[in-house]
Amino acid sequence: MKKEHEKWSKTELQLYILLACANADNKETEEELAMIQSKVPKETFDKLYELFKGDSEKKQLKRISRNIHLHNYSFSELSGFRREMYEIYFSDCNFTMMEKRLDWTLDNILY
Repeated sequence: MKKEHEKWSKTELQLYILLACANADNKETEEELAMIQSKVPKETFDKLYELFKGDSEKKQLKRISRNIHLHNYSFSELSGFRREMYEIYFSDCNFTMMEKRLDWTLDNILY
């Protein structure tokens, strides 16, 4: 029997992706987490952050890929979302190679 995959809202998916962006260099800063928390209700953040912490990078990308196809994002929505991603990447004024690699991967998934 095929297991049904979790279906997230756009807000939940975006939160999960922003958590991946914050963790791209293997260190989430308090500033990054505060930026992300400010965008969603505390319960939603707590639920997805716990899930995120238990997932490997491979599983994170699979979850993102599965859920991105459930939503019809407009170009405008994707552009706004990309800006949020870059806010997270550049919150420490440094765009590392690991962050660039994740950005390229997410770019392929999102578009």
